[in-house]
Amino acid sequence: MAPKYEADVYVEARPHYPEEWYSWLAARTLHHSLAWDVGTGNGQAATAVAEHYEQVIATDVSEQQLQRAIPHPRIKYLHTPISMSEDDIVNLIGGENSVDLVTVATAVHWFDLPSFYAAVTRLLKKPGGIIAVWSYYNVSVSPTVDPLLKRYFEAARPYFHPNVKYPADGYKTLPFPFESVGLGSEGEPLPVDIPKQLSFAGFLGLLRSSSAFTAAKERGVELLSGEVVEELEVAWGGSNLTRCVVFKAFMLAGKVRL
Repeated sequence: MAPKYEADVYVEARPHYPEEWYSWLAARTLHHSLAWDVGTGNGQAATAVAEHYEQVIATDVSEQQLQRAIPHPRIKYLHTPISMSEDDIVNLIGGENSVDLVTVATAVHWFDLPSFYAAVTRLLKKPGGIIAVWSYYNVSVSPTVDPLLKRYFEAARPYFHPNVKYPADGYKTLPFPFESVGLGSEGEPLPVDIPKQLSFAGFLGLLRSSSAFTAAKERGVELLSGEVVEELEVAWGGSNLTRCVVFKAFMLAGKVRL
């Protein structure tokens, strides 16, 4: 599951997923009774899903993230330790053939995929139940900032967890054994740009919230040295400027193959 970040920084820095994503998914499910948001973090995706489904079970292995989850009358937040078995998960969420939609926002690449997909296959309603996973990797700011970002990510590459290979290639190699519903499919994710206004401090927070930054720091390596920050600030146009940062996102959605 997701690595541990400073939760508050994580929430501030990350993009807000477009509302139309949830409308696309809701339009493709036959029923709208129960949804499961996995690796929910602070519940950003869960709250959007709750606008379309009667109840949302939102789970995470991180109690720290769940403590900061956004309250919502239709969302039940549950802590799911890694030690939980497949049967435990299926029973906790609602039992076999009980779920209309499963969503995983920027987290599925941390999961034990065979075990997770087995639970999803049991939980989803047949026909009509859908699973959707999405993430992002690259960001784009401007012709002056982007080359420095490329250099930063090259320096950070040795410190990325092996699982980051999936978002790094846009989920093109992520196993996804489900039948396409027209929103990306195994090997062919749907690309979507997500713009977000960020201050320079927020931009640095984004970089510092990555797993590679944390891993490097634990090994005594400072990826954002004073010199690097100064270069970024000049390229940004000054620390008081707010810029549009475009997150390069991608989605896979599908239903259980019958």
